[in-house]
Amino acid sequence: MARIIIFVTAPQPFSEFEAAERALGCSEVLARSWEPNTALDTHTHPFRARALVVQGEMWLTVDGVTRHLLPGDRFDLPSGKPHAERYGPQGATYWVARTNDPGA
Repeated sequence: MARIIIFVTAPQPFSEFEAAERALGCSEVLARSWEPNTALDTHTHPFRARALVVQGEMWLTVDGVTRHLLPGDRFDLPSGKPHAERYGPQGATYWVARTNDPGA
């Protein structure tokens, strides 16, 4: 009988994510948690958002294309980019680095 071994790599600690993002010049770094089955209609933000999903699942729709994101997946949204978000039955948490755009 063949054995299957699955390796799961724990994400980096939040402190390492924060340090790396601040070194790239982001304005703030925080953890965002969403309740199960939350849906946000199309909207924009006045900041660039670079994020790492660390728990749960979410769907991010940009330019008519929807990505299913799981722990370990990243996304990068430019300031002012229209997008919609939907969170799974367990909710979701992601760490996000925001770079404010004073002109937005």
